[in-house]
Amino acid sequence: MKTYTCVVVGGGYAGIHAIQAIRKAVNEGAIPGKTRLILIDKQPYHLRKVLLFQPAVEEKDITVPFEQLFPQGLERIEAQVTRIESEEKRLHYQDAEGASYELGYDILVLTVGSVVRDPGTDHGGIALTGLQAAVKIREVWQANLRQAEVETRREERKRLLTIAVAGAGISGIETAAELAWGVRADAEALGIGPEEINIMLYNALDRLFPEGPVKAGHKLERLLAAKGVTTIHQRKVLQEMDGVLSLAGGERVPVGLCVWTLGMQPNPALQDMGVPLTLEGYVPVDASYRVPGAKGLYSIGDCARIMDPETGREDGKTCKEASAQAARLGHVIGADLSGKPAPQHKPYMDIFCFGLGPQQGMIWARQWGLDLFITGKLAGRIRKMTWDIASLLK
Repeated sequence: MKTYTCVVVGGGYAGIHAIQAIRKAVNEGAIPGKTRLILIDKQPYHLRKVLLFQPAVEEKDITVPFEQLFPQGLERIEAQVTRIESEEKRLHYQDAEGASYELGYDILVLTVGSVVRDPGTDHGGIALTGLQAAVKIREVWQANLRQAEVETRREERKRLLTIAVAGAGISGIETAAELAWGVRADAEALGIGPEEINIMLYNALDRLFPEGPVKAGHKLERLLAAKGVTTIHQRKVLQEMDGVLSLAGGERVPVGLCVWTLGMQPNPALQDMGVPLTLEGYVPVDASYRVPGAKGLYSIGDCARIMDPETGREDGKTCKEASAQAARLGHVIGADLSGKPAPQHKPYMDIFCFGLGPQQGMIWARQWGLDLFITGKLAGRIRKMTWDIASLLK
C-alpha cells in the first residue's frame, strides 16, 4: 500500500482546516493508501489573526499550540519554505538557526496566507500587524491615560485621549469598537470621564462595508456611534508624526495614537518560492485548487486567487471561505489520487460577521434575495462561535 507524503505549508485558518480535511479524507478512504501528513510553519502555534485587536485592548492570548489542535498523526517542522521545485516534487526550507533542508512530497498544499499592510515607520503610528504590535498599541494608550490623568492643559489632555484608527475594513471596525470599550473602561477606573475618550475611525471610502448593501453600512455606523466611535468618511490618513495626524487635503488632527488597519496583502514570501503568481502576487489555481503546471501542488485561502467557474467571481479572502475551500480540497486530493473527476469550487453564501466589542456584534447575510440582520448579544455570540470554528476550537 502506497504511503503519500502530504505537506501543508502554513498553519493559519486555511492550513489547519486543510489538515483536518485531509485527515478526514484518509479516514473515510477517499484518499487511497496511507498518508504521512506534515505541517511546515515558522511558529509552534496557530495565530488567531482575526483577533489581533483583542491583545491591543487587554492582556489576552490568541494563540493555539498546534499540539493542542492535532495531538496525534501530524508531523511538524518549524521553518520557512524558501523554494518549491514542482517538477521534482521537492521543497527547500530553512529553520530559525538558518540551516537549510529539503523535503520530497507527493502532495503539497500552499496556505501561507496574507500579511497585514504596513505603511512603514516613516508614516508613524502603529500598524496592527501582529502580537508585538498589538501589545505596543495597548501600552501606548494606557500610558496616555496615565499622563492625561495629571495633565492640566485642556488641549493636550484632549489629544492624549484621542485615538485614530486608519482603515475601515472589518479589522478597523472591530478594532475601533474594541478600543472604544477597553479604553473607556480603563479611563473610568482612573477617574477620567468616558465621554472624554475620542475614538475616530477614518474611512477613505464614502461608506462602511462596501461589500454589502448601503443600509448595512449605515447600520454599522450607527452601532459604532452608540459605542463611542466616530466614523469619518472620505478622509485618507497620510501620516502621524509627533502627535499630529495628517490627512489628504491638508487637514491636521492632534491624536495620542494612530492605529493602522489597512487590510491584507499577499504574503511576500511567495515571491521567492518559484510558484506562478498573478500580477497582484496571489497563487493562481483552477476550479479544483490546483496550481497550473505543477502536479500535486494545490493552494487555498487568502494566498490564492480562487474564481467561481460559473460566474467568474473571485472568492473572498476571509476564514469562512478558507474553511469551505479546505473541506472541498480533501475530496479533490482524493479524486486526483484515485483518477476520478474532482469536485469544483463553489462560492460561500453572502454572510459577514462583525464584532463590536465584548459580547456584541452585527451579522449581515443575503438569502432568498433578502438582507438579513442580527445585532446585539446574539450576534456577538454568533461572531465568537465563528471565530472558534475558524480555529477548530469547540
